[in-house]
Amino acid sequence: GCLRPVMAAVPPPSAPGGPEPPPPPLQYSLLLQHLVGEQRRPRAWDPAALGGIPSPPKSEEQKMVERAMESCAFKAALACVGGFVLGGAFGVFTAGIDTNVGFDPKDPYRTPTAKEVLKDMGQRGISYAKNFAIVGAMFSCTECVVESYRGKSDWKNSVISGCITGGAIGFRAGLKAGVIGCGGFAAFSAAIDYYLR
Repeated sequence: GCLRPVMAAVPPPSAPGGPEPPPPPLQYSLLLQHLVGEQRRPRAWDPAALGGIPSPPKSEEQKMVERAMESCAFKAALACVGGFVLGGAFGVFTAGIDTNVGFDPKDPYRTPTAKEVLKDMGQRGISYAKNFAIVGAMFSCTECVVESYRGKSDWKNSVISGCITGGAIGFRAGLKAGVIGCGGFAAFSAAIDYYLR
């Protein structure tokens, strides 16, 4: 038998006024990008769209409370209280693992009483609590002011406020200590901000 030439079926070019060719099939990887990938758009939660009860308009008192809670003074006070509690817990914890708590340097061989140990633990807890409260309030207030001035909320705010806070604390011991405190606190703030974000 003779071989018949087989020609590939090539679709005829579409006429200028004819129907356009069908769109290419949707790729699965592109679909995943829009469903769970970086191009996914978060849906806004709207209870009214699901038949829920729409929230009533906010009163002036509610708006005033929200403004107060978003103010730098409130954030600084909150950080101060949180730093006091955290510092107190940290101070008591470090005192609990310190073997020199309660010992009298004049008589190191005497065994301290439970009352003396608890007194030293309380003093160390209060000291740590005050330091943590001051640093927390300074950092929070500085970060809030920097964020308000820049109009952005990013990692640079933490670095700038960390440098200002560490420098202010370190400058009491001199210029070199202030520079070291600025750099160290800025690096620590950047690391914490990176970890949290």
